Amino acid sequence: MPLPLHLLALAVFAMGTSEFMLAGLVPDIAADLGVTVAATGALTSAFAVGMVVGAPLVAALARGRSRRTSLLGFVLTFAAAHVASALTSSFPLLVGLRVVAAVANAGFLAVALTTAAALVPPARTGRALAVLLAGTTLATVAGGPAGSVLGTLLGWRATFWAVAALCLPAALGILLGVPAGRAPGQAGGGPGLRAELAQLARVRLLLVMLLAALVNAATFGAFTFLAPVVTGTAGLGPWWVPAALVLFGTGSFTGVTLAGRLADRHPGRLVAVTGPLLLGGWAALALLAHLPLALLPLLFVQGALAFALGTTLITRVLKEATAAPTLSGAYATAALNLGATTGPLLAALTLPTPLGERGPLWTAALLVALCLLTGLTCRRLLTGRLHTAPSYAPHQSRAGTDRR
Repeated sequence: MPLPLHLLALAVFAMGTSEFMLAGLVPDIAADLGVTVAATGALTSAFAVGMVVGAPLVAALARGRSRRTSLLGFVLTFAAAHVASALTSSFPLLVGLRVVAAVANAGFLAVALTTAAALVPPARTGRALAVLLAGTTLATVAGGPAGSVLGTLLGWRATFWAVAALCLPAALGILLGVPAGRAPGQAGGGPGLRAELAQLARVRLLLVMLLAALVNAATFGAFTFLAPVVTGTAGLGPWWVPAALVLFGTGSFTGVTLAGRLADRHPGRLVAVTGPLLLGGWAALALLAHLPLALLPLLFVQGALAFALGTTLITRVLKEATAAPTLSGAYATAALNLGATTGPLLAALTLPTPLGERGPLWTAALLVALCLLTGLTCRRLLTGRLHTAPSYAPHQSRAGTDRR
C-alpha cells in the first residue's frame, strides 16, 4: 500500500480517537458540566450530525481545491475545535464545537476515501479502505482507552488537549506525503456536480447506504453507553472501562483486516456470515452483560463483526458511486454518520425504561435485525433491478457474488 495512504490513516486515527474517547468520558463530562448521562450522549449525536450534513456539503466545496490543501485545512480546523472544547465550561457550546469538529472530520474523510481509492487499482479498493479505516479501529484499541485513562487521571479536558496535539504530526504527514493533485472531475473532463448528485437517485446506492447506516447505528448506539454497562450492569470498577474499550477496538481492527481481504472478492458471503452473527451477539451481550466473563469476550467478538460488516458495506457504497468520483466518499461518510447520529439517540431513549443500561444493547440488536430484514426484503422486491447488484444482501447467491 502507498505511503500516503498510511499518512491518511494517521489522521483518521487522530479523529477517531476524538470520536471513540467519549465512550469512556460520558460520566465525567456529565458530572462536570451538570447534565445527565443521557444528555451527554448528545455529544456523540452532535458529532455525527455534523458529519452527515458536512460530508456532501464540504466535499462539494472542496471540488476546486487540491486534495492536500483540503485535507490539511480540515485537520487544522479539527485541532482548533478541540482546543476550544478543552477551554469551555458550557455544555451547549461544547455540543456546538463537536459539530464544528465533525464538519471538519466529514470533509477530511470524504476526500480521504476518494483519495485512498484513487491511490490503488480498482480491484484493491477494499484493501485500501481497510488500511484507511484501520486508523479508526486503532483509535478504538489505543486512542479511546488512552483517552479514558487520561480522563481518569487528569480530567476529561486533558483528552481534548491530547487530540489537538495528535493532529499536528498528522498535518505534517499530509503536507509532506499526500500528492497535491485534484480529484477526477475537479480539473475538467469528469462529471459535473449535478451529475454526481444525480447518483443519489439510484436505488442500489440508496439501499446499500441505508444498510451501512443501520449497522453503524447499532455499533454507536451500544458503544456510546458502554461505560455505564461496564461499571453498572457488570459491577466492574472504572479502570475496567479502558480494558473494555481495548477489547472492542482489538476486535474492530480484526474485523477491518478481515473485510480488507475479503470485501472485494466475496462481499456476499461476508455479509451472509457476519450479519446474523452480529445480531445474535448483541442479543447475547444484552442478556449476559451482568457476567464479566461473558461481557468482555463478547465485546471483542462484536467489535470484529460490526466493523467487518460495516467496512464491507462501505466498500459497496463507493463501488456503487463510481460515477460520482468527488462525492462518493461523502456519500459513504454520510451513510456512516447517519447511523452514528440516530444510534445513540435511539439508545438513550431506552435508559429510563426498565431495560436500563442494557437498553442500548437491545437497541443495537434491533437495528441489525432491521438491516438484515431490509436487505433481504428489498432484494426480493427489486429482483429485476438488482440482479447484478453488489453482494450486500444477507443471502446473496454465490453465483452473483462471483460475477462481481
